[in-house]
Formats: sequence, C-alpha cells, structure tokens
Amino acid sequence: MPPAVENTADLVTDHDDDHGPFGRPLFDDPSARALSRVGVVDVGSNSVRMVVFDGAARSPAYFYNEKIMCGLGKGLAETGMLNPEGRIRALAALKRFSLLAKGMEIDPLTVVATAATREAKDGPAFQAEVLEQTGLKLWVIDGDEEARLSAQGVLLGWPEAKGIVCDMGGNSMELARIGGGKVGKRVSTPLGPFRLQQVSPDPAKRITHIDRILKACQADLKSEGERVYLVGGSWRVIARLDMERRNYPLTVLHEYRMTPKNLTDTLDWIATADLAVLRGRTGTSSERMELVPLACEVLREIIRVLKPSEIDISAYGIREGLLYEQMPERLRARDPLIEAARMAEKTSARIPGFGKKLYEFLEPLFKGATDERIRLIKAACLLHDTTWRAHPDYRAEACFDNATRANLGGLDHPGRVFLGLSLLHRYKNSRAGSRLEPMFRLLSEEELQEAEVLGKAMRFGAMFAVGDPAKAGQLVWTPKKRVLELNLTDEGRGLFGEVAQSRFNSLAQALKAAPRVGIAA
Repeated sequence: MPPAVENTADLVTDHDDDHGPFGRPLFDDPSARALSRVGVVDVGSNSVRMVVFDGAARSPAYFYNEKIMCGLGKGLAETGMLNPEGRIRALAALKRFSLLAKGMEIDPLTVVATAATREAKDGPAFQAEVLEQTGLKLWVIDGDEEARLSAQGVLLGWPEAKGIVCDMGGNSMELARIGGGKVGKRVSTPLGPFRLQQVSPDPAKRITHIDRILKACQADLKSEGERVYLVGGSWRVIARLDMERRNYPLTVLHEYRMTPKNLTDTLDWIATADLAVLRGRTGTSSERMELVPLACEVLREIIRVLKPSEIDISAYGIREGLLYEQMPERLRARDPLIEAARMAEKTSARIPGFGKKLYEFLEPLFKGATDERIRLIKAACLLHDTTWRAHPDYRAEACFDNATRANLGGLDHPGRVFLGLSLLHRYKNSRAGSRLEPMFRLLSEEELQEAEVLGKAMRFGAMFAVGDPAKAGQLVWTPKKRVLELNLTDEGRGLFGEVAQSRFNSLAQALKAAPRVGIAA
C-alpha cells in the first residue's frame, strides 16, 4: 500500500494563536492541498466500491461514490474459490472505476482487496487479471491490516473515539481497540455472513460457533464494558431498522447511538418480522437484506460477550482509513467539524472569513460554555451564511437540513440538531409549527433555548456590520443581573439602525435580559 505522508517539511509552523480562535486555515497548508482529491477502491467479499474524496482534507467530502454488490466471496468457504459470477461483476466494476479515475485525473487510484481475494485459491489469478485488463494493482491486505485501516476510518470522523471497532465484511469480521487517537490490539475472525452460511443450518450450532470465537477475541482485547463502534453495510442496515422500530426522527447513520437494551429489542423484532416488508420500508437491497439475520446473530453475541456500554454506528471505515493513512500527523490532529465548516464558508459564503469575526464579536455571550459547546458555536458562525442562495422562504429550513444531514465527522445527533436549530434561528425568529419539530426532541428545553440564543445572536451580529462587527461595538453580558449591553463605537452609532435595534432586542429577549445601548469608551 502507498505509505502515509511523512514529509512534514512543507507544513506550516503551528502558530495557531496568530489566527484567532480557529487557528491557521488548514486548506492553505501544502500537505492538505496534496490530498484535495484522493481516489480509493475497496474490493470486499460482498461489494466493490469506489470513493473519491475532495475538498477539506481533514473531513471527508465525497466527490464521487459508487458501489456494486458483486458477492465476490459468496460460497468461498465451501469451494475455496471466488464466486464466478461475482468475479465477472467485480472485474467489470474495476474496469469502469479505472476509466472514471482517468477521467477525473486521479493518479494513482489506490485499490485494496480484503478477505475474499486473500483467502481464495484463485485470488492471485484474479489479481493478475485485474492488473492486465485495467492496469490497477490490487493491494491484498491481511486481517490485521484490514482491522487497522477500518479503525483509522473511525478515528478520521471520531477523533475522541475509545473502545472496540467491529468491522463486518462478507467473509470476515475484524475487531480493533482504539483510544487516544491510536489503533491498538487487532483481531481478525471468520464471522462474516458468507462464512457463517457454511457453518451449519442449525441456528444453535452457529451461535455456539460465534460465541466460541468472540470469547477468544475477548481474551485478547479484554473489553470491559466499553463502547463498540460498528462498521459495515450489514450493521448499517440493522441500525436503520432500529431507527424504523423506534420512529427515530433523524435518519443519518453516522454517530447513531444505541443502548444494548434497545438494540436487543430491535434484534428480537427483526427475528419475527417479514424481511421483504422491512426491505421495502428501508430501501435495502435484497443482496444485503439476505445477510442481515446472520449479522443479527453475531451482534447479539457481541452484546452478550463484550457487554458494551453503548453501540455506535460509524459510516466511516476502510476507505476513510485509507485517506487517514495519507495524512500527516498535524492534519489528523485537527477537528473534522471545524475544518469542514471552514471549507464550506470558503466555498459558499458571501464573505469568506467573516465567520471568525462574528464568533469573536459574540464570544462574550458564551464565556461559561463547555469546550464541546464552543466548537458547535464556532461551526455555526462559519456556516451562518453558506445557504444564502436558497430562496428566502426556505432559507431557514435549508440551513437546518444542511447541518443535520451533511456528511460531517465529529458531530453526534444532538449536536447536529443544535447546530441546525441555531442556523434556523439565524434566519427565522420562531421555530413553532416547523416540519422539523420531531427532531427538536433530541434536545432538552435548555439546549433548545441555547440554540435559539446563538441563532438570534448570529442574526444580529451578521447584519450589524458586514466588515467586522467588533469595530462597530462590543457586547457585554451580565447573566446574574440579566443585562445585555451593546457599547457602540462612532462607526457603530451610524450602523445601529431600526432593524439592527430590533434584532438586538430580540436577542436580549431570548436571553431573558434587559437590553442597554451605550457608547464605547
């Protein structure tokens, strides 16, 4: 495999304090520009997928994404060979992907092959055929490397993740310990659904088989009630079904979190349901749904043996791990949410760079906020103007949709709704009667109020002065006395017109404060 980027000579010296609360722009860094378009292909036991990443290097932006359900490893445990039909379909997909990569001027296209190709007797012949017909070199990785790359994918979007990653493919399931931004102990198992199909038609015998393997893994990993992060298509289908059963209002799978009790109830529900009906309700392919019952058996035993405190879904896996592999350490250390928001501002806002000034102007309102809340406030300020081209009647909801449904890393579901709601209030005073109300229940009443305050603060600050609001006035917030002051400069006195005054008063009302306007010293 191509090595990680190691030459840091071009990296900008880390003087983040010179650039205010957001640090130096990542996309001005030569090492980030070098990763502006990265193409990877994952040749798995069940699917062959090509992803091209583009944009902010620290947070994956999907320039192109295509998947073919080839079933390359179907029947491998029984025959020892790649599935003949799957092999034909995989080769056709790789030919297409090679041509697409040339059209996008991506060179080289990194192609990794996992369990099916490495275990099949005709795996080397398939590698040679792919090279001859497409010019693509398949990097066949072992189970340990597969586990490492998949775990790196989780870390790409979830820098603080700590626990056990379980990546289920068609013929294998890899487990890896992560924490402190690093990948630790790894284990590869034969617990993929294709392999389990060959174990026994008797569910009790399969459970005994799964249980024995997982207990051996537990002896190595020594998981003690930690989080489990699930990676893989079968897991994502189960999570989507969990959302369906619970009538969950936000269908973004990344960072969807489940308790062992709720998930066990869902596994029981799936076991008695009509899979064809479930497939129709969730838009799942028949090839994928066929494997779900076996994946459910494994997941039930993971809960029983590892005893996780929580089970979380990661939409990022081996492909994102390949992108992470090419990042210098300094890029890895950046916050994926802030970098994605910064890139959105750079490409979509009317005045790129204003988000930082807006944050600095509003900062006095949030002196007691936690670090997690501060990063959401920073992201909101960067994103506050990125949907300005939307029709005014729909701009508020477009802001909400962009925040809650965007492919953003480092953002849990309550964080998505908080960010979306604050941006909704950036353009709209009231949220009453919105079609989005079901999602508001992911926040407490206090969080709903905080999002409204942030939105109305941005609504005032963004129109008070289009250059730098701090040059027009300074905010002073005294929460104990419930007083919000705005001290105007000479420039600000001319800018503080009727609309600005109305929005300032609206912000004070949201804070349940008395508004005061004075003259800056």
